[in-house]
Amino acid sequence: MKSCVALFLAILALCGWPVVSWAQEGELNKAQPKGITPEEIIQRFAAKEKQFKEARDNYTYRQDVKVQTLDGDTVDGEYHQVFDVTFDDKGRKIKSVVFAPQPTLERIMMTEEDVDDIENRLPFVLTGDEIPEYNILYAGQQQEDELHCYVFDIAPKQIVGKKRYFQGRIWVDDHDFQIVKTYGKTVPDIRKKKGQENLFPNFTTWREQIDGKYWFPTYTRADDTLHFSNGDVKIREIVKYENYKQFGSKSRITYQGQEVPRGSGQPGQAPPPK
Repeated sequence: MKSCVALFLAILALCGWPVVSWAQEGELNKAQPKGITPEEIIQRFAAKEKQFKEARDNYTYRQDVKVQTLDGDTVDGEYHQVFDVTFDDKGRKIKSVVFAPQPTLERIMMTEEDVDDIENRLPFVLTGDEIPEYNILYAGQQQEDELHCYVFDIAPKQIVGKKRYFQGRIWVDDHDFQIVKTYGKTVPDIRKKKGQENLFPNFTTWREQIDGKYWFPTYTRADDTLHFSNGDVKIREIVKYENYKQFGSKSRITYQGQEVPRGSGQPGQAPPPK
């Protein structure tokens, strides 16, 4: 966001967001994994992430984005957009905005980087192609509800040009070897001459099992304070990804050598908090 010079549950309900309990998260166990090395875990989840990325490119879905500034617990500005990601008659992916009221943000403004991050980097994907760009450090094991996860801290080795990266922590379940949760932020923050600042919040993204195969992002939340040179701004971001449906083309998606059945996106494990 660029600077322009507990009612929590009540706010969620009034804004139409689902209100459920927070996730049951266990303590971080720093012991080394048994029967597998951290390097083997990285190789396995990187391969699964590539499959996930290719599969998600063949799904339609709705993305609901809400960005708010807060004065204490009171919302004093909002950006809200809902759009559908679908395909045209030639099979090309398209974005169709279905709801976009006039923004009321005054203390920050949405930039191209903000919109691009929300659409493409909050649902973070780490495939084998991106692995060489990151330092990946095994942090331990942790329980996320009924899922037992391997935990890794990741950071870009270097910032190249204007490319944007993820920096934070990921949770990989020990059964499917897929990323089921991410926490961190997109980097770098952008500070230019003449006081121009473009800062980005820490966020958490939870994934949900779709069609019994893939862990797709379904919910992202950020509650953070951005420290601009002319003052702090408390913000909240909520992004929902809904109605995953496999695109009805003649192409096939395979998973471990088997074709994925065309389903309606039935959820499996729900994301912990909302």
